[in-house]
Amino acid sequence: MSRKVYLRPVALADSPQADEGQAVRLAGGLACASRFAVIVREGGRVVSRRVVGADGMPDAIAALPDALGQDAQAQWADLRRVHAPIGCGERLLRFDQPLVMGILNVTPDSFSDGGQFLDKPDVALAHAHAMLEAGAAVIDIGGESTRPNAPAVWEGDEIKRVVPVIERLAAAGAAISIDSRRSSVIAAALAAGAHIVNDVSALRHDPRSMEIVAASGAPVVLMHAPGDAADLHADGRYDDVVLDVFDALRERRDAAVVAGIAREKILIDPGIGFGKTLAENLALINALPLFHALGQPILFGASRKRMIGALSNEAPAHQRLGGSLQLAIRAADAGCQLVRVHDAAETAQALRVWRGLRDAALTDFTQVAD
Repeated sequence: MSRKVYLRPVALADSPQADEGQAVRLAGGLACASRFAVIVREGGRVVSRRVVGADGMPDAIAALPDALGQDAQAQWADLRRVHAPIGCGERLLRFDQPLVMGILNVTPDSFSDGGQFLDKPDVALAHAHAMLEAGAAVIDIGGESTRPNAPAVWEGDEIKRVVPVIERLAAAGAAISIDSRRSSVIAAALAAGAHIVNDVSALRHDPRSMEIVAASGAPVVLMHAPGDAADLHADGRYDDVVLDVFDALRERRDAAVVAGIAREKILIDPGIGFGKTLAENLALINALPLFHALGQPILFGASRKRMIGALSNEAPAHQRLGGSLQLAIRAADAGCQLVRVHDAAETAQALRVWRGLRDAALTDFTQVAD
């Protein structure tokens, strides 16, 4: 069996000068790490794990066999890779701090807000503009529910739901993402003015989607989901959920690059809630810093999801704000560049306070008196 290596940050820090100056910035952002686990596994079993500081990483990588050492060296560079901004029409998304992606579902059956904005373009637009004014950097528009057991949607209906809203938001200069896994919907949305493709199937559902995204030059979010076209939540069986999701996202990233999508246009999403148990979701969230080793910006989406209810006396979706904010801050701590949320105003405010604390940490350190 072939062996694989993973570099997982295990000690986060508030600033680069923390831990005797050994902390390094993750992805050039405001999250830092000072200690890293060098993990080797064979098949589905971890065979070695060594924790080293940033200064010990060169020696730890040099001690690995050639093929693993080369991969580890690439991951070490990717952990510190500074991501270039991406253009969204008149707007530029910079990834040096976490950004809010506001959710706009024009569906009848989404788990949290289904039916609120379906066939109500003025209401939908007002909600989108409110999220933008509150601090959302991107509006993610979806016309199909991806909750478990949601019925399939005809692509023509999906297009009718999303295109009018996209056209009007694009005319207003908003940065727009289309949340779809169908090539015809993706093509129609891009033609209407969408800038980013957010595909929960990581371009697996529709064979033409990869070609359309590559030809358009649009940035794309590749999300992990274990299931196939019939049920994205099915087949969630893992030897190690964190490392298995890492491997799956690496495979989809590489497939996208081979298909002609520029690497700097690819974002990744670990797919919280898609074919994962509560324990597996928690493990992924705790391991979010690892995914910087793939060298792509990270989108994190756990807003109002079932796991929050499971940890809070089965609170219904509309009563999960506190848990959603906690997870958004956890994502920011891990260096995720985009946080996809329903409650844009509250999340933007929480992230502003988080940013203030990080800025203060850059100068808040004690010098030893002579």
